[in-house]
Amino acid sequence: MNKQNAHLLLTWLIAAVWLINGVYCKLLNKVPRHELIVARILGREYAHPITQLIGLSELLMAVLILSGFRKRQVAIFQILLVASMNLLEFLLARDLLLWGGFNAVFALLFICLIGFNQFVLAPQVKLNFKPGNS
Repeated sequence: MNKQNAHLLLTWLIAAVWLINGVYCKLLNKVPRHELIVARILGREYAHPITQLIGLSELLMAVLILSGFRKRQVAIFQILLVASMNLLEFLLARDLLLWGGFNAVFALLFICLIGFNQFVLAPQVKLNFKPGNS
């Protein structure tokens, strides 16, 4: 598999992670633990609508990734989002996480996958500037 195909495959895989977590886990509430985590961190009163908004945001992240819009900025945003979200969960709701404290390992692996895909595998834009050309 060449670099371009690997990049395309990983892009779809990363988008699928956001899509599944957003739609299946949160919007369809097939994994109620997600709402419990939100309740623990932000309070019970608004846990359901906030979980739904998070799910919608994750769906939009998948669309944004697949659109190819500002790929590098979106990758940096994903990395920051995954890191901050998992840090909050680790500190405030570790007992509700699927793998407890080991969730941090999977988050780090996902962060590395996003970075590798965008900053190593992604085709680089080369400016074709030659002096004298306008």
